[in-house]
Amino acid sequence: LPRIQQNVKSLSVESASIECILGAGIYPNLTELKIFNFNREIVPRYFTDNSLFQHIDQQQITDLILISNENYTEQPLTEDTTNVYAMILDFFKNLNHLSILPSSVNDYSHLSLYNSSPMTFSSSTLTELCINTNNFNDCLALLDGRLKQLTSFIVQTNHIYETSTFYNMDPLLNLECFSLTCYNRTRHYASVVLPLLRRMSHLKELNLYIYNWGGPTFIAGTHLDNEILIHMPRLHTFTFYFASKHGPVDPDVRISNSDILSTFTNSKYQRVACMVDYFGHWELICRVFSLPVKFHRLEEIGNNIPNIMFTTVTHLKLWDKHPFKHEFFIRLTQAFPFLQDLSIKIIQPPFWKSRERHLYEIDWCSIVEYPYLVSLNITCAHIHYVEHFLNDTKTHLPRLTELKVNYGNLEIVTNKFTRAETRRNCAKIKQLIPEQSMIYPKDVYDYFPSLSL
Repeated sequence: LPRIQQNVKSLSVESASIECILGAGIYPNLTELKIFNFNREIVPRYFTDNSLFQHIDQQQITDLILISNENYTEQPLTEDTTNVYAMILDFFKNLNHLSILPSSVNDYSHLSLYNSSPMTFSSSTLTELCINTNNFNDCLALLDGRLKQLTSFIVQTNHIYETSTFYNMDPLLNLECFSLTCYNRTRHYASVVLPLLRRMSHLKELNLYIYNWGGPTFIAGTHLDNEILIHMPRLHTFTFYFASKHGPVDPDVRISNSDILSTFTNSKYQRVACMVDYFGHWELICRVFSLPVKFHRLEEIGNNIPNIMFTTVTHLKLWDKHPFKHEFFIRLTQAFPFLQDLSIKIIQPPFWKSRERHLYEIDWCSIVEYPYLVSLNITCAHIHYVEHFLNDTKTHLPRLTELKVNYGNLEIVTNKFTRAETRRNCAKIKQLIPEQSMIYPKDVYDYFPSLSL
């Protein structure tokens, strides 16, 4: 490294190797730094004036990408904002691009600007920011003028709700790219998200993932035209996933997929798909999304899977009032070939009518394989699905390392941890998480040889 330090413009390092690699040279032309397995302990150790970075000009780093290995903890979010996020901007005084990303879709500690001053997490140089925030109000705070040069803002927020706090609502004329993802449901899409979008008249690229709960109408093409696109004449790329949940449902009006798709007449949409699911007279979920799907996580997906490949989706939550049959799981692995995390909430076991018995027999002739699945949550699933996933004559889970399950159901399905057919899918599990914490008997550790003590 000392021999080539003059030529190094970009460094990608693992957190455990920072001291060794950065201490090996001066790197006068280094402008981009990417750190894997980043955690909050790194900031006070390395991102201060008396740290290892003393011999490297703080002004020269313009691009900083931090890949976090921490899940959310109980540490107050405001402490992380002050002791981690704000210190990063204070130390690297010439940053143009800052990305703080999770190593997976699981959350790390979010930025929270609650009760903070307008100077907290401020920069006169930052043009690109990718970050997680605690709630939508933090997004509004970040756009209140403290980041005046921002042109690209990619944010995943935990909650969207209204606030009594007043924020600067001036037009965001510098902003050209905006991405907002919120996996939790919100009742305040119309009252808080739409007013923000209308401030972005110079936007060229927009990405939205919104789960709207309630409201007077579905989010479909006409709504997007009249409420969003009309305010963004320069927009050329629009990627979206909208889920609208409504209830009770008017029994005299039944909306179909074709009804929803017919509202997308604007050429800016390119390819669009939808899923409309009715649950009796009580509830309706309408999903519309651009193709190809570019988001990593989908929730409350039921039996009505379209004939589409969701190649970017790695985390999926299944829910339906109608049971899932073996045939459904065959289609599931075809539609979601790269699943890493699967959660199932279903209380009904499958039921075959007499004329469907041949389908039952055909179903069990094929084994469903999830080649990339590492985490499975069947805590809220009927015992039938515990049998379905753990029995290796029905399902193959070669990489499963985390299992969340009702302990009583697990004990029954494995025949008190002696059954041969369920042993293979349990062999690599390192984390067994029942509905309540407990001390496992020796039989459990014998049956789960990889289980962490």
